[in-house]
Amino acid sequence: MARRSLFSKPLMSLISRLHFYVGLFVGPFILVAALSGIAYVISPALEAWVYQDALKGTQQGDVQPLRAQIAAAQDYLDSAASPDAVRPAPEPGDTTRIMFSDPVLAPSQHNAVFVDPVTLNITGETKVYGTSGILPLRTSIDLFHRQLLLGDTGRLYSELAASWLWVMALGGIVLWLNRRHALNATQGPRRLAKRHATLGVVLTTGLLLFSATGLTWSQWAGGNIAELRHTWGWNTPSVSTDLRAGDTIQNDEHAEHRGHAQTANTQAPAVSLITFDHALHAARQAGLEADRLQITPPTSPDQAWRVAEIDRRWPTQVDQVALHPRTMAVIDRTDFATFPLAAKLTRWGIDLHMGVLFGTINQLVLGVLAAGIVVLVVWGYTLWWRRVSRSSSHRFPTVSEPWALLPPGTKLGLVGVALALGMALPVLGVSLTLFACIDALRWAAIKRRQSICIRPNTPH
Repeated sequence: MARRSLFSKPLMSLISRLHFYVGLFVGPFILVAALSGIAYVISPALEAWVYQDALKGTQQGDVQPLRAQIAAAQDYLDSAASPDAVRPAPEPGDTTRIMFSDPVLAPSQHNAVFVDPVTLNITGETKVYGTSGILPLRTSIDLFHRQLLLGDTGRLYSELAASWLWVMALGGIVLWLNRRHALNATQGPRRLAKRHATLGVVLTTGLLLFSATGLTWSQWAGGNIAELRHTWGWNTPSVSTDLRAGDTIQNDEHAEHRGHAQTANTQAPAVSLITFDHALHAARQAGLEADRLQITPPTSPDQAWRVAEIDRRWPTQVDQVALHPRTMAVIDRTDFATFPLAAKLTRWGIDLHMGVLFGTINQLVLGVLAAGIVVLVVWGYTLWWRRVSRSSSHRFPTVSEPWALLPPGTKLGLVGVALALGMALPVLGVSLTLFACIDALRWAAIKRRQSICIRPNTPH
């Protein structure tokens, strides 16, 4: 007894051919994103090894006040400039990271001096990138993963991959549900198709996660997602340091991955170094308990100090307080426990994508998922090559052919969905339009050739 298909035969053929072409043409971009993603996942371990001399200090001994550590960094640089931000050593044996502005650096970069908090020795100096302060090796991997080191133009590659990844994943699920019984009965060379389909099903959740979180960083779709979150009140709160207005502002969770620094890369006003110790003490008194903190002094007379937890492992510690520059009283605060659920989910999704939420376990899972994507793409191209090798005819079937067989109502519904997706995900919409035009031209050319071949010969 024949099993009933989930959809009509023309619609299933349409899904199958679209899945084929997405894999064929978008596959290389997905492959590059997966391989560079693997590199990014292992970059924290590489970073800890490459920069171990700078990151590690004296294990035992009395920790010197922050003012002494900052003074040591200033002496090393032979400059009296106040730091833009200070990250006290989170654990014994770690170094304090003191970040300074430098006019020769990009807006999202700082010059970081690493100080042993016990001996006050300078253990290293290097550029750091973004609000997360990632080091040069990880910065290069991050930029390659996001934009192939090509700036904003290169971001189109990652947005194209993220825009189509979920379409390919869901299309694969539909095809597997429709063909799983036939796949189970396959033997010989066709067993690769079964493995490809099974692996795709196993990785579906990860594929959708990568696609959704990747889109939030994208240039065009990410902007639409940000507007949607703002409209629905899903933004992440952040303290206001403006002494003239105490309203809570909204934070950009992607700032570090985009390279946007929260502190301006301009010369900060001079502040008394002892005030850093006062700010740290006031933040602890206000309930900031995380080992990993960042202390940011005011950049103008009408701004407050900001002290923020920056530990985004589980449980997430990202509370912030704004402190009055004279009294060190808390004038504003945000607590992660009071964030809207949508803001928490966004924070966790981003941290999960970056491999920091659950530490090493998170990184291992992401590495396995990315490796699975690489295998999926390779197997997909292998299946295509076998098809090409077996027959020279119908290697590239058109999508327009099954489209023409669909009922008008189905066509109208699919066009509506495509328009909505194209507006929300512009790169997907543009690439889909381009593909549809090329496919329609190919179909018209095929029909014209077929009509010429079957046309009866006319007498001379």
